[in-house]
Amino acid sequence: MNCGRVVAGLVTGVLCAATQAMALPDDGPPDWTDEPPVLSRFIEDGYAAQRGRDPLQAATLYCAAARYGSVEAQYRLGRLFLQRTDATGQDEGRTLLALAAQRGHEKAAATLPAPPQREALPDCLVTGRAPAFEVPAKVEPAVPLEVVERYVLALPSDKRRHAELIQRLAPRFDVDFRLALAIARAESNLDHRAVSPKNAQGLMQLIPDTAARFGVRNAFDPEQNVRGGLAYLRWLLERFNGDVALTSAAYNAGEGAVDRHGGVPPYSETRTYVQRILHFYRSPVHARPGAM
Repeated sequence: MNCGRVVAGLVTGVLCAATQAMALPDDGPPDWTDEPPVLSRFIEDGYAAQRGRDPLQAATLYCAAARYGSVEAQYRLGRLFLQRTDATGQDEGRTLLALAAQRGHEKAAATLPAPPQREALPDCLVTGRAPAFEVPAKVEPAVPLEVVERYVLALPSDKRRHAELIQRLAPRFDVDFRLALAIARAESNLDHRAVSPKNAQGLMQLIPDTAARFGVRNAFDPEQNVRGGLAYLRWLLERFNGDVALTSAAYNAGEGAVDRHGGVPPYSETRTYVQRILHFYRSPVHARPGAM
């Protein structure tokens, strides 16, 4: 039997592949090809998003290229969908790989683990809707405590006091102080007088509505501001089950925006913000203080 052979029909032929779930290694950046530049950029940007732990954005970009006929994009989207946690998504991944294999993509034929239980194309290819799904996260540890402690000790005295305030108060709200400090660092660079163009105020950059919601009367008072920010952060962590990306996206753009988009909203500011928090914190999952 010829491994990866696809015959008449989409995936009705015999496919030689492992039947057990497989951990797919990083396929590496796309090759320099003669595909139209716009499709090449979709694939390159999709790969960057995937490396940046944003599978939804990666899927959206791969799907955009696949809709215009890119076999490489079909292959990469299929690989990404194989990692989904739902059977439908995995069937869509196998279907995409079978399509790419049928069109001569050798890696797709070699990667396809088994025929799909049913032939299924993702909505993003059929209707153009943005993908929405979950993939199992590789849980990595948060930034080491000693790294954060060195950062705090190197701060100017006023900012060090603010960092130590966050460190002292965060456990009372069941928040890892490293995440709270990452938020404050990204929001205000620990400047209790900071005001954003949208009138977010203080260390944790609370907009007036959020400040009022969590009982903050003076957003420029460091302790009041930190307490309000920690209360909001605790609420978001509960709502989004400790997912750091969704929690930080909601902190930046509001929980309503995350709900409407089914994940990190497609706003460049929010996506940059989320990546910055993930780079600071290093783990996709919040570590409760008692579990550290």
